[in-house]
Amino acid sequence: MKKRILMLVLGLATLMLVSVGCCGLSRSPEQGEGSGDGSEALSDLLLRTYLAFKQSEISQPASDDPTPVVFTVEPGETASDIALRLKRLGLITDAELFRQLAHYQGADSKLEAGRYELRANMTMGEIIEALQHGRLEELAVTIPEGWRAEQIAEMLAEKAGVDTDQFLDLVQRGRFDYQLLQDRPAGASLEGFLFPDTYYLPLQPTAQDIIERMLANFDRRFTIEMRQKAVEREMTIYQVVTLASIVEREAVMAEDRPIIAGVFLNRLAAGMTLEACPTVQYALGYQEDTGQWWKTPLSLDELNRVNSPYNTYLHRGLPPGPICSPGLASMLAVLEPVETDYLYFLAKGDGSHVFATTFEEHLQNQQRYQQ
Repeated sequence: MKKRILMLVLGLATLMLVSVGCCGLSRSPEQGEGSGDGSEALSDLLLRTYLAFKQSEISQPASDDPTPVVFTVEPGETASDIALRLKRLGLITDAELFRQLAHYQGADSKLEAGRYELRANMTMGEIIEALQHGRLEELAVTIPEGWRAEQIAEMLAEKAGVDTDQFLDLVQRGRFDYQLLQDRPAGASLEGFLFPDTYYLPLQPTAQDIIERMLANFDRRFTIEMRQKAVEREMTIYQVVTLASIVEREAVMAEDRPIIAGVFLNRLAAGMTLEACPTVQYALGYQEDTGQWWKTPLSLDELNRVNSPYNTYLHRGLPPGPICSPGLASMLAVLEPVETDYLYFLAKGDGSHVFATTFEEHLQNQQRYQQ
């Protein structure tokens, strides 16, 4: 009986496969004809059969509404992410069908970041084609790792004409509904969550739109696996971002990042002060005489005198919040630190750091490298 059912299914699949050739389901040339092993051929057959069965939905637009809709594909978005947002906007009716069609056509890896003008009266095939070409005129803006919100605001004002005061007001008091923001203390700003990356913006972007893009990007890039690692370390997302922001300002070389993160975690576990210079720089703020947001150099008097909860020379534990926007590498360094007994580190002057387990070793390093 099972054999008869299997033969019936295969026969139906073959029949549907024959119909594919006349229903507009064509592969891109590089996709080939499923010349892999048997399992790949069977998967290919089933996908083609599924798409043939769904042909009426593929060729039928979501509606007859010709109103243009500006749709933005952000860097790092997958075909699944894009499909879900297209469905929410009413531009397609079936997100999974769209994803499978894009995969079949070899377009799922070719959906380019940028802004597009789409309409609900376009078919899925037309939308897939549009998302590979035909981007609207746009402005590319790169937010560097390690910048504080005011620096980002100044750059957006210069390059995109964004109102600085409005942007910073939203950073301080704006309401944004993202799960990753839920463990922020009451009254905390969005400092640290303005994800550093390259963004493709309309020619006249709004502060609200840009912040939404940054938060959505953060939400995508801070993966489920990373959130689970935070839980395993008994850290909230806010604590991870706060410590990562310090690591971002301290580390220069990539290989030092997870070691520095480990030192800070060791100091926290030992009940020691972090003694991180960037937290004092953040507390000092803008320096009118030099035009610096991060005062360099710092004097010993400043390290011990600046009266601020952000001064980690005076206060134990983490500062009240992030001091800049950390990159993904710094957040991963906090979640996956190098396990050592180090409690001290010192900049050698060439971008690298030297590490020590005891204060005596640290003093020796100071004598050697701080001539």
